[in-house]
Amino acid sequence: MLNARQLTEIITDYCMENANESNVIRYSRYFKNGYDAYGLSQPQMENGAKDMLKLAGINLNIVLEAAPELIRSGKYEKTSLILLLVRGFHKQYSREVFQEIARWYSFGIRNWAHADTLGMAILPRFLGNGIVQINDFRTWLNAENKFQRRSVPVTLIKSLKTHEDFPALFAFIECLMSDPEREVHQGTGWFLREAWKVNATVTEKFLSKWKNSAPRLIFQYATEKMTPEKKSEFKRDQRINR
Repeated sequence: MLNARQLTEIITDYCMENANESNVIRYSRYFKNGYDAYGLSQPQMENGAKDMLKLAGINLNIVLEAAPELIRSGKYEKTSLILLLVRGFHKQYSREVFQEIARWYSFGIRNWAHADTLGMAILPRFLGNGIVQINDFRTWLNAENKFQRRSVPVTLIKSLKTHEDFPALFAFIECLMSDPEREVHQGTGWFLREAWKVNATVTEKFLSKWKNSAPRLIFQYATEKMTPEKKSEFKRDQRINR
């Protein structure tokens, strides 16, 4: 029967068999903080995870047991494959699984791509199925790991179409409007851009509140789909120091 050690070996062997140095060079430009990778393409990882999900005896517990060692390795694809496998077992999610995933940020979620895979494909399932509530992400807003902070607004994007109280959502993520990290600015701006698409009036009111103090990168993302005339409404007051 498959165990965590065997799964670790299967993932490692798959990464080594499909290593491509030219891809490492090509993809590294997207990761300013470093890219320790084998050079697998996204389709290769998707196909590999799909095949692994068919392994006899595999289940979420085995994946979670194998995860820490693979994530700690620092190899991009090892973490990516673990996340794709976790995504495949969404029917087995529980509050304990949520807590285990939260722990990964302390030792291995170190780039925007993994944070966004969690925020777009995995964490929203916990909210959507009522396993956790938005307030369960409150401690993440002040987490030491900037990618854990980024994951909060990214995760909440899918809540925008079902959560009617936008002011409450904005109040929840408001502390991120003064976060010092660029990656958090990007995630927050992305969330606000999607919020504007759903409820422009309430979102613009929130943006107006912060236009003279929040990092401009947030506004670059948040106003991306606006007309030039509308964007101009959210420029800093010229009397405010930049």
